[in-house]
Amino acid sequence: MALVRRALVSDAQAIAQVHVESWRSTYAGIVPDSFLAQLDEAERAMQWREWLAQDVLILVAETEEEVVGFSSGGAIREPVEDCDAELYAIYLLERAQRSKIGTELLRQIAAALRERGFRSMAVWVLEKNRCKGFYLKQDAGYARSKEIEIGGAMLMEEAYTWSDLKSLGSGDFKLTR
Repeated sequence: MALVRRALVSDAQAIAQVHVESWRSTYAGIVPDSFLAQLDEAERAMQWREWLAQDVLILVAETEEEVVGFSSGGAIREPVEDCDAELYAIYLLERAQRSKIGTELLRQIAAALRERGFRSMAVWVLEKNRCKGFYLKQDAGYARSKEIEIGGAMLMEEAYTWSDLKSLGSGDFKLTR
């Protein structure tokens, strides 16, 4: 099992690697290949260093060998239902999927958001994302959809919500580091 902890600035490169690799495996055949091919780990690492230096809520899941996933969340960026928080990102390396690590990242980000005073959460998911069933298994409800542009392609994105963050686990937010 993986350890979930608060991300450190020193995790930026590992998060960038997970980010790029998971986009390429998850969105192949959905997002234009040219867009996926131009994703740059070094550029992403610089962005993650900036975000990690701010007060952005980012968690990582690591095994003894490596960081295998991350999640990020905070205040809602675009109104969805009555949600006040948003799961900005949750990504896992393909080899770490279906191992309960994603569930633990989701549960811990929900607990951390509750600790910060949030009560409900939304997440945006590409309609053709083969992993969107993960959110349904976690009792997220469909809210609405919209069209977005990625790499020159117009894609449908769906919002799923949890009206009560407590539904994702009643435990306290207790992470290492």
